[in-house]
Amino acid sequence: MSRHGRAFGAMLQRDLKLALQRRADVFLPLAFFVLVVSLFPIAISPAPATLEKIAPGVIWIACLLAVLLSLQGLLRTDFEDGSMQQLLLSPCPGPLLAGARIIAQWCIIGLPLVMMGTALGVLLYLDAHTIGVLFLSLLLGVPYLNTVGMIGVALTLGIRQAGALLVVLTLPLYVPALIFGSHAISAAAAQQPYQGQLLWLAALLTLALTLSPFIIDYALRVVVGQR
Repeated sequence: MSRHGRAFGAMLQRDLKLALQRRADVFLPLAFFVLVVSLFPIAISPAPATLEKIAPGVIWIACLLAVLLSLQGLLRTDFEDGSMQQLLLSPCPGPLLAGARIIAQWCIIGLPLVMMGTALGVLLYLDAHTIGVLFLSLLLGVPYLNTVGMIGVALTLGIRQAGALLVVLTLPLYVPALIFGSHAISAAAAQQPYQGQLLWLAALLTLALTLSPFIIDYALRVVVGQR
């Protein structure tokens, strides 16, 4: 394995280990996601026809909010204890390390959200075909939410009380994924074509994964340089 490959693996392993040490930061967004989705049948109606109709929007909005919640402490510990400066000074390319952190965030938060969202689709009376489309939409959409969110975190890292600014920066970029993801599920439930929405989600994810490591690395270098 090359030197850069070892650095990538070490960064990925490091972030996963740190996440295991801060289990509350991982558990809270996932618990929030389940709680929000579970409250809608109580607040609106437990009727299967009603739940099936609102399920796409409910699951996607709850997923979006859970991702935003998981971003609040991301990268901030490394920035405050000086680890970020050391990582940026390493000979390994910054975009490669940023890519490792994106994958780690996906493993920690993204993948559990996809699995839990698919399971909650059963509780909201979605049929098997629609649940399959729900799974695909989340599999394409949640990594996009995580990746764009990390860009927002990098841009606001040096700002005090950056939570509100992070929401303002990321929400407009989240709206297309929310629209395409929820509409794909609704179209599948209505026996209408849904492939176009999934292709748009795939295009958004490809664009985000291509550009985000470079944007994150540049933003972190600017923030650390101004410290």
